[in-house]
Amino acid sequence: MSLELASEFGNVVLQAGEAGGPALSELGAAAIAVGLAAFGAGYSQRAIGAAAVGAMAENEDLFARGLILTVLPETLVILALLVVILLL
Repeated sequence: MSLELASEFGNVVLQAGEAGGPALSELGAAAIAVGLAAFGAGYSQRAIGAAAVGAMAENEDLFARGLILTVLPETLVILALLVVILLL
C-alpha cells in the first residue's frame, strides 16, 4: 500500500511541476547561496574574533595569527561569489 501511495504522490508532484515552474529563479537561488555563505562567515567570525582579541590581550605576538584566523572565513563568501559569477 505504501508503494501505491508513493507512486500516486509522485504523479501529483510531476503534474504540479509541469503546470508551474521553478520556485526560484537562477538569480534568486544565487542570492540565497551567497547570503547563506555570508551568514555562516559572520557567525564564525563572531567566535573567532572574540577569541583572537582575548589571545592578543594576553600576548601581543599573536596579532598576525589572530588577524589571519579572523579573515579566513571571509574567503568563503568570496568563493561563493566567484562560483555564482561563473555559473551565471
